[in-house]
Amino acid sequence: MAKKKKAEEAPKGSPAWMATFSDLMNLLLCFFVLLFSMSSVDEAKYEELVVSLSNSFSIFTGGGAAIGDGRLISSGVSQLNELDDYYSDMGAASETDEKPNADPMKEYEEQQKEEQKQEMEEMYDELSEMVESKDIMDDITIGMDSQYQYVKISLSGAILFDSGKAEVVKGAKPILSKIGDILKVYDDSLIKIEGHTDNVPTSAGSKYADNMELSTARAISVWNYFVHKKGLSPKTLEASGRSQYNPIASNKTAEGRAKNRRVEIKIYKEDQK
Repeated sequence: MAKKKKAEEAPKGSPAWMATFSDLMNLLLCFFVLLFSMSSVDEAKYEELVVSLSNSFSIFTGGGAAIGDGRLISSGVSQLNELDDYYSDMGAASETDEKPNADPMKEYEEQQKEEQKQEMEEMYDELSEMVESKDIMDDITIGMDSQYQYVKISLSGAILFDSGKAEVVKGAKPILSKIGDILKVYDDSLIKIEGHTDNVPTSAGSKYADNMELSTARAISVWNYFVHKKGLSPKTLEASGRSQYNPIASNKTAEGRAKNRRVEIKIYKEDQK
């Protein structure tokens, strides 16, 4: 009688497909946790996702309710939000360290300087047009300081005065008259009249003890002409002597000394009165 075959023994352990399925579930779990950590959590959408996954794979049981009140998920949401805030604060601090906030006062000063520069450039252009219209471009020079505080008209001392004297010569008065008409446009601004000389001392018989007295007397003569002949306001008109201490050329040559003997009329901004 033939022997009966032994019944096949059941394989030990879980089926192979179950291990693969478990690995897949772990990977999916890690994937969604990663997405969760990288984005802001919308509770309603998260509940829909959990319910969908629960129905499909029978996992995350109760997860839909856990998002709002559950200890683990709720705590995780809070921690992730705090972590997000932490890194945001770190980023803001880093930007602050790399690019410190600009000083408001410094920005204001720079803005004021830029506005002042623009005003002076506009005044320079306007003054140039008026001088050209008066046909006195060959008798004067126009300039502007590097700090954009004033625009100036410069007249040669040889045109205005005889050597060693401070009285305005007759031939210079038509030029001063035209300049006075121009200055009326800026009568509300501060206008300074400065007399300048070369470094040659005054002669022994001169009525002026030194170049300071001579340069001051010449500035006052121009001041008197503008106030009494052209009607400019004495409140905004100043006169002073600078002697030989602000040369614009070398005093070693006759040409340089001639350039240094001059009268400068400086027109400042209105708010510098």
